[in-house]
This record gives sequence, structure tokens and C-alpha cells, in this order.
Amino acid sequence: MNQYRTRSTVLAIAIMLIIITGCATPSRTVQRTAADAQIDLSGRWNDTDARLVAEEMIDDVMARPWLSRFTQAQNREPVVIVGDVRNLSSEHIDTTPFIRDMERELINSGMVRFVAGEEARAQIRRERMDQQTQADEATVARLGAETGADFMLQGSISSTVDAIDGMRAVAYQINLELISIQTNEKVWIGNKEIKKLIEQRRARW
Repeated sequence: MNQYRTRSTVLAIAIMLIIITGCATPSRTVQRTAADAQIDLSGRWNDTDARLVAEEMIDDVMARPWLSRFTQAQNREPVVIVGDVRNLSSEHIDTTPFIRDMERELINSGMVRFVAGEEARAQIRRERMDQQTQADEATVARLGAETGADFMLQGSISSTVDAIDGMRAVAYQINLELISIQTNEKVWIGNKEIKKLIEQRRARW
């Protein structure tokens, strides 16, 4: 009888171990990829979308007539600042990487001058004010010597979603405007659309 109970106990433990092993979380693997590799796991807006849209739209704005008209009239490069890019989509999108990508493309174009955004300017102004009393007079940054922007680039990201039977289509609409700070004139309007089709396979049991 004891042997029978021992065998039953061993068998029960073995079965429990098999069940626990089967339910255990699968091992995770990590693979390094190139920083500019296009990876799209969820179908949501991602860093690849931000980078590609920024490159394409800045190329477009730099190729439009407003730039040559300004340089001919003022005999200098325009000064540009990037304002807000509002997220009007149905999902959470951090627009900061998109703004940074556009800033990089503007600066690297070599065709415009660029000034810092609102948050950076506020921090720099605090430092400038601190220098007035704390720094050596020969090294103090002067007040009222900031470079003013001629144009502001701003816009929005919106999206529409259509879904049925495990299929989901997402369309992102990116709208940007370049506006004269002096006159409020819109000198360029650009838009870009990205469409993604996501198929969610149903679990099989």
C-alpha cells in the first residue's frame, strides 16, 4: 500500500511539474538592430514614421518658393522655429521625437537659421539672468540680444481607424504649416498620409 501511495505521489508531482512547465512564461530573446531599421510591431505610430515623415516634409518645405523669395528680399537666410505639433489622433503619440527630427533636418539643410523652442529659451533666459549677477562681466551674455525668428513651423497629427474581423486599417494624417511671425501669412502648407493594415490572427485552441 505504501509503495502504491509513493508511486501515486511521484506521479502527481510529475504531472504538476509538466503543467507548471507548460504554463511558464516563454524565454525572451533580444536582438540588436540598426538604429534606422524599420520595425513595426504594433502598427502604431513609431520612431520610423517620425523620422521618414520629417525628412520628406522638410525636403518639401525647403524646395518651395517662399525660401528664395525671402532670401532675395532680405539678403539673408530665414530664421525658423518649430512650434507645437498637436496630437489629434486616437492614440497616445509623443510628438517630441517628431519635432526633434524636423529640427535636425532644418538645421542640416544649411538653408535656414534655427532658434531654440519655447522650453529651451526659458531655461537659457534663466541662465542669462543669473549671469548678470554671478558671472564675470567680460563673459556675461547680454540681455536683449536674442535672434528673433521669421517663421514658425507647426501642425498636427490625426488618425482614422477602420476595423473588421481581425483586420484594422489605420491612416495617419500629418499636417504642417509654415507661418510668418511678422505678418501671420502662411507661406507653406504640407501634408503627408501614412496608411497601415494590421492583421490580428485569432488564437487557436
